[in-house]
Amino acid sequence: MSKRRRNIVVGAVLLLTAVFIWLERSPVGNNWQAQPDDFEKYHAKTFTVVNVVDGDTIDIGVPDGKYERTRIRLWGIDTPETKSEIPAVCRLGREAAEFTTKLALGKQVVVYLDEGNRTRGKYDRLLAYVKLPDGRFLNEVLVIEGFAYADLRFRHSLYNKYKQLQAVARRQKGGLWEHVTREQLPEWLQRMNPNLLNK
Repeated sequence: MSKRRRNIVVGAVLLLTAVFIWLERSPVGNNWQAQPDDFEKYHAKTFTVVNVVDGDTIDIGVPDGKYERTRIRLWGIDTPETKSEIPAVCRLGREAAEFTTKLALGKQVVVYLDEGNRTRGKYDRLLAYVKLPDGRFLNEVLVIEGFAYADLRFRHSLYNKYKQLQAVARRQKGGLWEHVTREQLPEWLQRMNPNLLNK
């Protein structure tokens, strides 16, 4: 194979990879995951939280396809991982999971989907806002208390509100924002907002 032809093949592979990544992350590319019956089954309905996977992922006690439970990824937020070989990635991950457990495990919550947006995310998890028994939304409480970042990678109805809540939490320097260094921020946040800690 000539050098020119090899370069063309490599370029085509890189372009296809970029397109697949964009389709995975883009609301347009994820429209195929919007399931109309999700609204009928889940939207504005009450369920019991039966498991907390981590700070931003919970299970409710209702079957979802072949699964005994429905896994929910909280819309608009991102908490640190609980398992990673990179310590900075896990900074306060365990605490965020414990906080979510304290607020939600065993509780009756109301699930709200984002009207006009996709209902499923990566790994086919349901994307939702979760209202706690006290009337607060778990998604928002996690950001306000400094256990979650406002996830700026994906647009949703409360995008600007969550961004503002994060700004308040950052100014108060609680939780994730206490003595934080740039390296301790998620990679996506470092890329999207390189001057975040200078503001």
